[in-house]
Amino acid sequence: MNGAHALLDSLVNAGIEICFANPGTSEMHLVTAIGKTESVRPVLCLFEGVVTGAADGYARMADKPAITLLHLGPGYANGMANLHNARKGFSPIVNIVGDHAVWHHQYDAPLTSDVPGHARLQSHWVRVSESGDDLALAGAEAVQASMAGWGKVATLIVPANHAWESAEKSFDRLQPPPLAQVSQDAVANAAAALRNGKKTAIVIGAHALRDPALSALARVADATDADLLCETFPRRLERGVGRAVLQRIPYFAEQAIEFLKPYEQMVLVGATQPVAFFAYPGVASVLAPEGCAMVTLAGLDDDVAAAALGLAAVLDAPKSFPTQPAVAPEIVDGELTPATIGDVISAHLPDNAIVSDEGITCGLELFLRTQGAAQHDWLAITGGSIGQGLPLSLGASLACPDRKVVAFQADGSAMYTVQALWSMARENTDVTVVLLNNSSYAILNVELERLKTDEPTAKTLSMLDLSNPIIDWVQIAQGMQVPATQATTVLEFEAQFKDAMKTRGPRLIEVMVVQNLGAGTRR
Repeated sequence: MNGAHALLDSLVNAGIEICFANPGTSEMHLVTAIGKTESVRPVLCLFEGVVTGAADGYARMADKPAITLLHLGPGYANGMANLHNARKGFSPIVNIVGDHAVWHHQYDAPLTSDVPGHARLQSHWVRVSESGDDLALAGAEAVQASMAGWGKVATLIVPANHAWESAEKSFDRLQPPPLAQVSQDAVANAAAALRNGKKTAIVIGAHALRDPALSALARVADATDADLLCETFPRRLERGVGRAVLQRIPYFAEQAIEFLKPYEQMVLVGATQPVAFFAYPGVASVLAPEGCAMVTLAGLDDDVAAAALGLAAVLDAPKSFPTQPAVAPEIVDGELTPATIGDVISAHLPDNAIVSDEGITCGLELFLRTQGAAQHDWLAITGGSIGQGLPLSLGASLACPDRKVVAFQADGSAMYTVQALWSMARENTDVTVVLLNNSSYAILNVELERLKTDEPTAKTLSMLDLSNPIIDWVQIAQGMQVPATQATTVLEFEAQFKDAMKTRGPRLIEVMVVQNLGAGTRR
């Protein structure tokens, strides 16, 4: 047995079932080992940003890590953006990064780089194997590290010679440390704040956005007349008919400041104090009003479910709570706007679907319009690094093959990881991509106006414009063997979306969106 086979055995023993891969020469022994096992499903991705984004989507839905297989420092670097999102979303991921054989480093070959230095930028845990014998233990430790707390990015760097050297044994699963338990004092302090009569928001994020924590906090909010607020970009939010009613903190800083203005205190559960996504001249970075007290019930890596249930018990909260009613939107033909697109999706989204939101400028309206849809999980762009939506959908679908996945996908950010469409077709994933085409980096048109940099020139606006040449998404998708259609009216989109929801397999619907962007209307 060589190091690669011993490593793979340890990973299988630790519960690994899938590998998202873009390998190279230094990973060939690992590729061979995967090819000789029935226990790990290999998924080839044509760009490392798809590899890491898919691993993030898989982790969010499977509650355990996939492994990625990446090629030296440049391969890892290509996946950094979506590892940034994964880190912000507390997704457990195990990166296996091949490197040159130990003795080859001295020659500074073209692909030589500081791989550990690359990895430390996004990884919570980094380790370089020490030998073929050490590789199996390092793999078990990597999975253990990834499952610590709410989820971590763990990166194991494998010098090529360690993969082909002999190894004595593999290792069994190493148990991760348990979640930290919230103290009784923290629960008592939160309960006291909720009883003091001040205007209160319960701000929840990460794992608090799922049951049983979410329902417990909805009961607490109802019992104490507090408002239940969701962080702006949730990693995984359970929503829809019959689930807790909450409001999402707005993205734009000025709107968020106004929205949060009434609150005298905030109880934080799996979230930090709300801050602006970017800095703006004359706009505060902290979104809560000055003097608003922050009371933390449960923080990073705490057991939020136990804390929420404990708080509900201390407050003697009722067992029931207000739930989201069903909404039956009226579908009327006309132009495709974020509102009309959201109404169609809300009307026809199947029960237990998964929604990946990288709708960017369309995202707010889509979120609001789908609150009364059938129950679903909503996955957002946690770290703000665009190019997440398509690979996230790929990974989520492979984690939950019996659930329909719908990707709200802006056109500009889709081009970052368009290769994900090929992997969707290859793996026959049940993903419907609603490609929102306004031929623009529309969010940047908005930001340009908000920052008041100066009157934009034609040259300025050309850097935000995707209409020269116009991208034909139907042809792109079809070229990767994903069936695709285009919709220009509400009724066209409704017919195509209804059909996609009834048909299994990958699908892309190019939706020609009309938006008002302040400086004008863009399709």
